[in-house]
Amino acid sequence: MHAFKSLAPKALALAGTAILLSACGGGDSAADEAALKAKLASLPAPYNTGDYQNGKVQFAQCRSCHTVVQDGANMVGPNLYGVFGRKAATKEGFEYSTALKDAGFTWDAQHLNDWIAQPQTYLPGTKMTFPGLNAEKDRIDLIAYLKVESGYTK
Repeated sequence: MHAFKSLAPKALALAGTAILLSACGGGDSAADEAALKAKLASLPAPYNTGDYQNGKVQFAQCRSCHTVVQDGANMVGPNLYGVFGRKAATKEGFEYSTALKDAGFTWDAQHLNDWIAQPQTYLPGTKMTFPGLNAEKDRIDLIAYLKVESGYTK
């Protein structure tokens, strides 16, 4: 039993190190952070001032219906990778509402902002049940997050 007691502090130290490394992604977190800041700064205003972490938190509300990774699955809602610049209701493999099919717009930040503020008011007849995101700052942060994560290019 004495041998186990002497190993316990070492095991705890190793476990703590592993946890810290995994929390940092195991890579060069300073370089990752710098790249993220540069990507955000390159976005058009006001998204260049967006809070990526808050946007990620806000996207948690969307995650039950949407994926945002390249080649991600459509779920209850379509995959959002490449959404900016895509004509509404054209993501292959997803069945859209008639209202969205007839909308005729191309997704940009303004359409997305108006959409996520109040989907049912913005486009009556939509299948999207999300009640809306009231705070403008949260919408800016969410859109900035989506621009970073969805493959957005100018």
